[in-house]
Amino acid sequence: MKIAVVGSGLVGSTAAYALIMRGIGRQIVLVDRNEARARAEADDLRHVVPFAHPLEVIAGDYADLAGSKAVIITAGVNQRPGETRLQLLERNAAVFREVVPKVLRHAPRAILVVATNPVDIMTHLTARYAADLGAAPGQVIGSGTTLDTARFRTLLGAHFGVDPHHVHGYVVGEHGDSEVLTWSLVTIGGTTLDDFCRLRDICLDEETKQAIDEQVRQAAYRIISGKGATYYGIGGALARIVDAILHDQRAILTVCTPMPQVAGVTDVTLSMPQLVGGDGALVALPLALNEAEATALAASAQIIRDAIESLETSE
Repeated sequence: MKIAVVGSGLVGSTAAYALIMRGIGRQIVLVDRNEARARAEADDLRHVVPFAHPLEVIAGDYADLAGSKAVIITAGVNQRPGETRLQLLERNAAVFREVVPKVLRHAPRAILVVATNPVDIMTHLTARYAADLGAAPGQVIGSGTTLDTARFRTLLGAHFGVDPHHVHGYVVGEHGDSEVLTWSLVTIGGTTLDDFCRLRDICLDEETKQAIDEQVRQAAYRIISGKGATYYGIGGALARIVDAILHDQRAILTVCTPMPQVAGVTDVTLSMPQLVGGDGALVALPLALNEAEATALAASAQIIRDAIESLETSE
């Protein structure tokens, strides 16, 4: 199966690397406005293949996207010094108005997986542009809080001494400062946190919760401060999403998709647990949040809705 990556910067190339190391797909096509960069990344990635899985890696143009099952979109521009968030959004919206029609012209049935930040709003715009071109509902997915959820589970696993694969809990809402950690729903092997704490005689007080919350919420800032960008975690998250699509796994992932209403906020794109398969995002799962979490989710949804409205007003 063919997978395309549009945007061959750090996130796009790392996502391709993660696909190769996991053996996802059969051919990976890299497309970038900087053709030399795409060719160089494809050459470098091709040399990984003998140490991983038998995939073909090529650099190409939009025409080479034909037949792709999934297209990861990491294209976009970086924030300039002194530039406002709205100005950055406007420039990235202009990029996507050009990119999305080109992708769907050659791969009309592909599931589009958006990673460009701010991912909630960029996914909202991508879905709008794609719908104008006849894309089906659920065909546009954003990486959303897939990585934030992984960070949450990793930290919980470390605290409790449990493999994170057996820790279940979600981060929902915005992929950003207002995201919501659903502490009330966390389970470990089907056991609630309170019961697991009693079973293992482990303390989980409010101070510890706050420390974990801060580590999840501030992770990107710390990484960017230390090395300039984040790409390994999101590259792995994108590979996981594409794996669920290619193999119709019906996996539950906290991706972001346009939703008619969330927590009283209408026409908003944010992350909730979604059933993800071969046709993209199939259905969002309702969560029985406690009152504080429900209030926080409503606030997060409103922040995204306000940003969308600001962008719509400026267009």
